[in-house]
Amino acid sequence: MPEPVRLEKAELRQLDAEFQSEIKRENWTKVQFNPETMKVTYANSLKTPDGAGDQTGPAARQFVGAGTTKLSLQLWFDVTAPMPEGMAKERDVRKLTQKVAYYITPQEEDSKLVPPAVRFIWGSFQFDGIMEGLEESLELFSPEGRPLRASMTLNLSQQRITRFVFRDAGAGPGGAPSAGSSPLAQAASGMSLQSLASAAGKGDDWQSIASANGIENPRLLSPGQLIDLNAKPR
Repeated sequence: MPEPVRLEKAELRQLDAEFQSEIKRENWTKVQFNPETMKVTYANSLKTPDGAGDQTGPAARQFVGAGTTKLSLQLWFDVTAPMPEGMAKERDVRKLTQKVAYYITPQEEDSKLVPPAVRFIWGSFQFDGIMEGLEESLELFSPEGRPLRASMTLNLSQQRITRFVFRDAGAGPGGAPSAGSSPLAQAASGMSLQSLASAAGKGDDWQSIASANGIENPRLLSPGQLIDLNAKPR
């Protein structure tokens, strides 16, 4: 008889201020139900130069920043449903949702109040950022007035265009991405390979990156094109 398939649960983990190490494991929390969809949004900061170019034609746009990356998703919690392994049975759904709300609660750091850095992981997917928005809706109540079911809409952001990170889905807590996978960068509309490499601190290597990725026209990348910035020419 085949063994039942183990369902991987998404998890929120706290990071240090440099977004490098996973810390304070007591604050990590697994979701009860995995999200149905996730939306990742990339945005660049563009500026129209003042008084530049032919004033009779359209003004040229200038890329002036590394941009932002945002993740949006919705989670559900229901104390009337069976609890996943390792998740305690509760009578009030807010006992579960408060663990998610922890990541939007500012904490004192160097005499300033800042929300904790958070890592959202699910299988091979990973996103590091700050929770900039959280909306909770209480959906079902007991006869005594206890909330039993809730939905939470999370909005996480990172102040740069982040590379894709492909985790080893079988890694344990604190596990690093698998050795056979490489972080990939995604090109925005109108971006050149030179600007993409420069944003990652690899501007001097753009020619070798172009060769390793088989790019014939480094001056214009296709929107959404994935580039391995760590690849070396063979």
